[in-house]
Amino acid sequence: MRILFLSDIHGVPSALEAALKTGESLGYDKIALLGDLLYHGPRNGVPNFYDPVAVAKMLNSLKDRIVAIRGNCDAEVDQMMFEFPMMGDYALLDAGEETFFLTHGHLWNEYRVPPIGIASVLAHGHTHIPEFKTLECGLKIFNPGSVSLPKGGSNRSIGYFDGETLRHFAI
Repeated sequence: MRILFLSDIHGVPSALEAALKTGESLGYDKIALLGDLLYHGPRNGVPNFYDPVAVAKMLNSLKDRIVAIRGNCDAEVDQMMFEFPMMGDYALLDAGEETFFLTHGHLWNEYRVPPIGIASVLAHGHTHIPEFKTLECGLKIFNPGSVSLPKGGSNRSIGYFDGETLRHFAI
C-alpha cells in the first residue's frame, strides 16, 4: 500500500494543491491526514490565501482514499465541512509490513508513545518539521512536516510510503 501523508494544511488550498500534485506524481492508495486541516490556530496568524471552504471541497473529492485524525486546531464544527470522519485522536493503518499509528502529535508523540506493539510507526504532524527516526524501543517516528506553514527552517513538505520506504518530499 502506498500512502501519502499530509499534515498541518491550515486552510491553504494552494499548498494542498501542490501537495496533491506531488502525491499524484508518486502514486498513492491512501491519504493519511494528520490533523490541523482547516483552521490556522491563534499562534500562526492567518496564512496567505486562507480558504478553508476550498480545502474542504478538495479533500471531500478524495474522501474514499482518506484516513484522517484531528489536530489541536481542529474542532467539531470542522467535521461538518467534511464527508469523511476526522475527529478521532488516532487511527491505525495497516500497510503490510508496517502498521501506522496515525495521530497529530499533541497527544501522542515520541515522549508519550502509544502502547508498544500496537504499531511499528508513529506518524504525526504538529511540529511542522519533517522528521524520521527510530526510538530505542524500536518504534519509528515519522513526521511529514507541514503542507502550508513549515517551521524550523524546513520547506513545505509531505510524507510518502511506497510500500517499503518512508520518505519526505518538498512541495
